Amino acid sequence: MPADLRGAVVALGNFDGFHVGHQAVVGRALALARATNRPALVATFDPHPARLFRPDAPPFLLTTIDQRFDLFDAFGMDGALALPFDHALAALGPECFMAEWIQQRIGASALVTGEDFTFGRDRAGNTAMLAQLARASDMDAETIAPVEQDGAIASSTRIRAHLKAGEMGAATRLLTRPYTIAGTVQHGDKVGRTIGYPTANLAMGDYLRPAYGIYAARGRLADGRVLDGAANLGIRPQFDPPKELLEPHFFDFSGDLYGQPVAVELIAHIRPEAKFDSLAALTVQMEADCIEARRILGSSPP
Repeated sequence: MPADLRGAVVALGNFDGFHVGHQAVVGRALALARATNRPALVATFDPHPARLFRPDAPPFLLTTIDQRFDLFDAFGMDGALALPFDHALAALGPECFMAEWIQQRIGASALVTGEDFTFGRDRAGNTAMLAQLARASDMDAETIAPVEQDGAIASSTRIRAHLKAGEMGAATRLLTRPYTIAGTVQHGDKVGRTIGYPTANLAMGDYLRPAYGIYAARGRLADGRVLDGAANLGIRPQFDPPKELLEPHFFDFSGDLYGQPVAVELIAHIRPEAKFDSLAALTVQMEADCIEARRILGSSPP
């Protein structure tokens, strides 16, 4: 750790999605750090612990580690750490984790966690043990209560359920921003351009798969441009062989995006994915989808 970041107030947790509940934890760490003139840090884990213990589980991430770091930076934190969650880290008991990582490596002076935070081998440590270990080391430890949103506790599990159901508005309220898939534009079959709807193809990677179908979408380019569009997310049943992709078509845009990073915000689910009798029928439906996407985006400014 750089010397000027030791003695920090550290928000500790997975924070996948960085939703309103996570923001309450990190926000308290930031407020305490500013009030006591200490650095404010976030410590998270990469890969997500669930991936280590269930390597064959379907993709479930709401944010990549890079996205989380960008969000922590925008939130005002002085720095962020990704602790390497491997078998060696998972095997540490709570006392060893506290001594080796929190005290020695990070040099934290205070910790802030959510009420459901667990740590150490077999998740043996809870917030009560964390507070006890912190007091023994002359550290402060605070626990932040869950945050309610739309009548229930905000959680990554709730957000995943909303996304799988295509309920993008509910997911957006919990995240405080649209669900966003970031990636590098890759070459595709170039069928879209032959029917007047060129797309920027992105692989889904480790992201949770929301409901397949057509979305009103917004793209953010590395140069700061924001582009409205409609996106297909799914396996493209019209074409053979099926291939899972996120394919945004950006309105009123001409240019080469191959190899460039793009972040695609999924604003609203318009309809499920479907197979049509012909490319002509598909083209007619795509025109209708784009009209609907323009209408939705017109009432949902960036």
